[in-house]
Amino acid sequence: MTGQKRLSWTDVRDEIRARIQNRTYVAGDKLPRDEDIALELGCARTTVHRAMQDLSQIGLVERKRKGGTQVRTDPVTRATFDIPITRCEVEQRGSKYGYQLISRTLENSPLPVMARFGIQQPVKMLHIKALHLADTRPYIFEDRWVDTRSTPDILNFDLNLESANEWLVRNKPYSRVDVRFYAMNAEGESAEHLATNAGNALLVFERTTWIGQ
Repeated sequence: MTGQKRLSWTDVRDEIRARIQNRTYVAGDKLPRDEDIALELGCARTTVHRAMQDLSQIGLVERKRKGGTQVRTDPVTRATFDIPITRCEVEQRGSKYGYQLISRTLENSPLPVMARFGIQQPVKMLHIKALHLADTRPYIFEDRWVDTRSTPDILNFDLNLESANEWLVRNKPYSRVDVRFYAMNAEGESAEHLATNAGNALLVFERTTWIGQ
């Protein structure tokens, strides 16, 4: 990979993950030192370090101080993942589905979104907020950023008619997805739209998808 454009930490992460998945590195293998990987890929050691941190967080490798990095023998992330259409999910539960578009704006991507997308400079993205209902009760509060460079046709679609979730699943199949679950306290608009008290625990489902990568 030497001689190509300078790699980001997400590029390095994906390269190491691909080597684990194609069994270049197998369970229990000790990976090369960060310095050696950086030399091979032509990037900074800090870039490799950040990539390894993410691989450790998602459960593919184990990092030990002064002990190097090893492919986990019992990786946490083994399951495949399908993105459901929320309407179908609600209806399959026997409930009546409802949907409300809260806002749809073009905004510069903030730093946390840039980090998730692996981009270095802000770009204009479509920021969508919507509420999905089950039997008229709040079910999911959706806060979504869409990179319109890969999905420009969503700009011409009326999201009052159908949710971005349903439109994207039907029209823009993803090639890769990263998923994280965590808990947070309800506050501000999340508490307001989900009709819950501030401080109540919420389950957050954070998903990043790529098309054609």
